[in-house]
Amino acid sequence: MNRREILLASAALTLVGTGAHAAEAPYSWAAIPFGGGGFIDGFLYHPKAPDILYARTDIGGMYRYDFAAKRWIALLDHLSHDEADLMGVLSMAVDPNDANRVYAACGLYLGEWAGKGAILRSSDQGKTWQKTPLDIQVGGNADGRGSGDRLIVDPKDGNVLWYGSNQEGLWKSTNAGASFSKVNGPATRFSLMLIDPASGAIYAGGADSKAGLFVSADTGASWQPVDGTPAQVPQHAVFAADGSLYVTFAQGDGKNVVNPSNATSGGVWKRDPSGKWRDVSPIKPAGGASFGFSGVDVGPDGTVAVSTLNRWWPGDDVFVSKDGGGKWIALGEMSKHDASSYPWLASYLKGEDRMGHWISDLKINPFNCDEMIYGTGYGLWMSENLSKAGTGETVRFAFNIKDLEETATIQMTSPTGGAIVLAAFGDVGGAAWDDLTVTPSVGLFAPASESNWSVDYGGQAPDFVARTTNSGNHGMYSENAGANWTAFPASPYRRPGDGQPWKNSGIINVSAKATSLLWVPEKEGAYYSTDKGRTWKESAGWPTGRDQALTPISDKVVDGVYYVHDRSSGNILISVDHGASFKPIVSGLPKVEGWQGAQLAVMPTRMRDLWLVAPFGLLHSRDADSGMVQVKDVDVAWCVGFGAPKVKDGYPAVYLSGKVKGREGLWRSDDEGKSWVRINDDAHQFGSFRAIAGDPLEWGTLYIAPHGRGLLVGKPG
Repeated sequence: MNRREILLASAALTLVGTGAHAAEAPYSWAAIPFGGGGFIDGFLYHPKAPDILYARTDIGGMYRYDFAAKRWIALLDHLSHDEADLMGVLSMAVDPNDANRVYAACGLYLGEWAGKGAILRSSDQGKTWQKTPLDIQVGGNADGRGSGDRLIVDPKDGNVLWYGSNQEGLWKSTNAGASFSKVNGPATRFSLMLIDPASGAIYAGGADSKAGLFVSADTGASWQPVDGTPAQVPQHAVFAADGSLYVTFAQGDGKNVVNPSNATSGGVWKRDPSGKWRDVSPIKPAGGASFGFSGVDVGPDGTVAVSTLNRWWPGDDVFVSKDGGGKWIALGEMSKHDASSYPWLASYLKGEDRMGHWISDLKINPFNCDEMIYGTGYGLWMSENLSKAGTGETVRFAFNIKDLEETATIQMTSPTGGAIVLAAFGDVGGAAWDDLTVTPSVGLFAPASESNWSVDYGGQAPDFVARTTNSGNHGMYSENAGANWTAFPASPYRRPGDGQPWKNSGIINVSAKATSLLWVPEKEGAYYSTDKGRTWKESAGWPTGRDQALTPISDKVVDGVYYVHDRSSGNILISVDHGASFKPIVSGLPKVEGWQGAQLAVMPTRMRDLWLVAPFGLLHSRDADSGMVQVKDVDVAWCVGFGAPKVKDGYPAVYLSGKVKGREGLWRSDDEGKSWVRINDDAHQFGSFRAIAGDPLEWGTLYIAPHGRGLLVGKPG
C-alpha cells in the first residue's frame, strides 16, 4: 500500500470548509469517505422552496443536502465539547413562509445524569445558529427517536413554535424560538406535533400510558382525543392537498415509547375530507409476525408512501398508493438498490437487495414526484424514478450518502507504515484506508455488520494489524496491513452466562515487532499470546479494579513492552515481558473517577515516552521512570495524538483536544508542549472526540474521530 502517493493525492478531498472566524493556524477539514453507517431517523423538505432538504441523525448531528453536488453539508460542527450532547437531533422544523429559517430540538439522553437539551435556530439554512437552552432533557438517541416531528412552526405565524417533548410535556414559543414556556398539553410524552394548514387545528401524538392522537381546535387551550383512531403511538402524520390526513401508528412491546426495534403492532389510518377515519394499512401481521408502521408522506402527484417498522421477516418495506390508500404496491419486490459505490455496504447487505431496517421516516420531494428519501439503521436511500412504481419498471434507489458520515468510531489510529488510517466502528465493522479519497474496497473489517472494539498495529512491523470484534473468536489479525484477515485460533473472551450483563470483546494491543499480543476483554484481566493467538495466558499484576474499563497500549519502539493507566489507584503499570507481568512504574497520580475520562498514550517513535490526558490537564514523561510532569498552560485535556515532526529529527508534533489557557480547541505543539497553536476555529469544534491521530509521515496532517461524525482529515490551510 503506497501511503506516500495517497497522502499527496489527499489534497483532492472535498473540503468541509473553513469558518468565518480566523484561528491562529486555520486548517481545512474534509470527511474521510466510508459512507454512512448510522441511524438516519428524520428528513424534512421545505414545502414551498425547491432544493432544500434536511436530515437528522440520532448521534451525528444534522445535515443539509447540496443538490448540485449531490453531497451533504454538516450543520452542527460548531458545537463545542460541552455542547456535544446537542449532536443528537430529535426533531427539525422549517418556517413554511421563510425558506431560510430552520430549527432543531437537540440532546442525546433522558436520564437525570444527562445534559439538558436546547432548541437551535438559524436564519440562514443552518450556516450559523443561535441556541435556546432548555431546562429539560431531549432524547435524540432515546427510545422513540424515529417518530415526529415534535417541533413545528405555525404556518400562519412564524413566531409561534410548538415542541412536544420526550417526557416533560408541551412547550410553546411566541418569539421565533428565542424562548419557550411550558403550556397545557394532552400528554407528558409526545411522539409528534402537526398543524392543519387549512383549519389551524393542532394535532399531537401522545406516548403516555394512554397513547393516541389528540387535537386542539382552540390553539392549545384544550385538547380532545381523536375519535376513531387506535390507542397506539402515532409515529408520523401528513396532510394531503385535498385535506386528507394520514397517520401511521405503532405499539411497543410492553411500553408506548416505540424504540425502532420493538414495534409489535400498528397500522395506517386516513381521515378523509369529510372527517371519517378508516384503516388503510397495506398489510397486517399474520402467521405470528409482528410489526408497526412509521414513515408516511404524500407526493406532489398524490402518491402516498408508508413504511413498516420492525418487520424482521421478510424485512421492512415501503408501500405506495396512487389512489389514496385503496390499493398498495410493495416497493421491495420491484426495486433495485445500488450499493456498488460503497463496498462496506455490499458486504453489510451480504448480496441481498432489501429495503433496509429501522425505516422510521420517509419523505417525497414536493417538487419532484420521482424523488423519495428514506432512512435505515445504516444510512439512507433516495429513489430516482418513484413514479414508475407499479408500471413494471424497476424503481431505482441510490445510496446518496456522500459526506454524511454518521459512523460511530470506537478506536482510530494512523500507523507508522502500511495503511494511512485504521478505524474500528460500531455496527459496521471498520476499515484500513490506503486511499483517503474513496471508501475502502480492500481492508474492510468483515463482516461489516458487526461492531469492532479496538484495532492496533506493530510499531516496527506496521503490516501486522489486530482487531477485536463480535464474531468468530472475537479477534482477527492481518499480516498485510488489513488487506486480508485471519481469525485468531483461540480467544480469552468468554461470553457472559444467562442473566449476566453483556460485555464487549475489549482491547487488543500488538507489540512493536508483532511478536506478542495483549488482549483485555471488557472489565476482565489481561491475557497475552506469543504465538499469534494460538494460546493465551493471564497476565500477573494486572489492576484488580475490574469495574473500570482499562485501555492498555503498546510501546511502538521496544518490543514486548506494554503500559496501562489504573485510574482508580493513580498508577501507571508496565510490562517488559510481552504482557506476562505488570508492575507500577508511575504512582501518585490523581485518581480519575467514573466517566471523567483519562487517556494514556505513547509517542510512536520514542520508547517509554508517555503522555496522559485527564480532567486535571496534560502530563508528560520522556522515559516513564522519572515520573510525569504537568504540561504548562493546558487546563483540561480530552484527547491526544502524535504526528511527524515539523523539522527533520525534531520532536514529533503533539495534537491535543482540550483547553489551553482557558480556551477550548484542537491544538498542535511543535516543541514538546512548550507552546501551542490552535488549529481549528469556532465553526469547526466537532463536539467531543473518540480519537485524534497525527500522520507519522506528513507534518501537520491530523485525523480526527468526533463522536458520531465518522472520520475527518485536517490539513494546514
